[in-house]
Amino acid sequence: MSFTTTIEKYTDFEFEKFFDRVRPDDVTAAMEKEKPGVLDFLTMLSPRAAEFLEPMARRAQQLTVQHFGRTIHLFIPLYISNYCSNQCVYCGFNCTHAITRRKLDLKEIEAEARAIAATGMQHLLLLTGESVEMTPIDYLEAAVSLLKSYFASVGVEMFPMQVDAYQRLRAAGADSLTLYQEVYDRQIYRRLHLAGRKTDYRFRLDAPERGAWAGFRAINIGPLIGLGEPRREVFFAGLHARYLDDHFLDTEVGLSLPRLNPAEGDFRPEYRADDRTFVQLLLALRLFMPRAALTVSTRERADFRNHLIRLGITRLSAGSCTGVGGYARPVGEKTPQFVVSDTRSVQQVAEAIAAQGYQPVYKDWDLIA
Repeated sequence: MSFTTTIEKYTDFEFEKFFDRVRPDDVTAAMEKEKPGVLDFLTMLSPRAAEFLEPMARRAQQLTVQHFGRTIHLFIPLYISNYCSNQCVYCGFNCTHAITRRKLDLKEIEAEARAIAATGMQHLLLLTGESVEMTPIDYLEAAVSLLKSYFASVGVEMFPMQVDAYQRLRAAGADSLTLYQEVYDRQIYRRLHLAGRKTDYRFRLDAPERGAWAGFRAINIGPLIGLGEPRREVFFAGLHARYLDDHFLDTEVGLSLPRLNPAEGDFRPEYRADDRTFVQLLLALRLFMPRAALTVSTRERADFRNHLIRLGITRLSAGSCTGVGGYARPVGEKTPQFVVSDTRSVQQVAEAIAAQGYQPVYKDWDLIA
């Protein structure tokens, strides 16, 4: 079982010809279906559907309130290492970049935990660069176990692993896995990932399934918008999410659409999605996957994130630092993985959510032993 079988079905699919055939009536019919099919989803991603953003937005808000209420879940990222063995041309942690590399020890991780917990945050996402040698499973287990004593939920976003390694992290207290394919287009993937374990497209693609088999409560996936043609990339991300949702009934499936921000190396994306296109991609995902969590990170501007609250998103990061550490004390050499656009504090983001008539949620579940 692998999602790669689904991708192969569309190897010779003529996306542009399909988009050219989409009519206004097709868009209306697709967005009004209780469970849109695959081609309905593609129809809502088409350039023609950009003319229907207002009715799509109304439908998206209705579905989101129906399944999630007027709530926005808050989380915060913690990077504990920026060592990486991969040569990804778009990433600030690229192993060829002459940046200051750091790895927090357990004492430093605990100091970060205390500082973050003081903000009221209870959902933490633990991140590293992708280096098995510098951040082995024993180190990651110890970090998760320590952090679990401070937070209701600890998610992990790091290099792809086998099922047994994911099971070890889950036993240590991690409950969710975030792993982005970055780009689903195989040819582009090959051009952008020049060296390291990340060159293995299939191993990365199947990692969310392995995480689900390991028993993680939630799996979050998505493309990095800017690496491939956005409409196609979101199409495959949506199919990937539905595939996971269909095969792992006890797993909460979520999606994120991070847009490329400046990083070390000054990478210039070949593809761009302006704000209007980004909104369309988000709305189409909500209509296709009405029960999926949709995350928007601090890569996006504060005012833009405020406007997205009513358009189907359910999760926001807040108070984020994308360098190693940075919460317990200022760090002199703090090379980020990417530049943060929304620099508001946790409290400021929570106040903005409340101003939209929604409730910021710091804690939404507990593990019962």
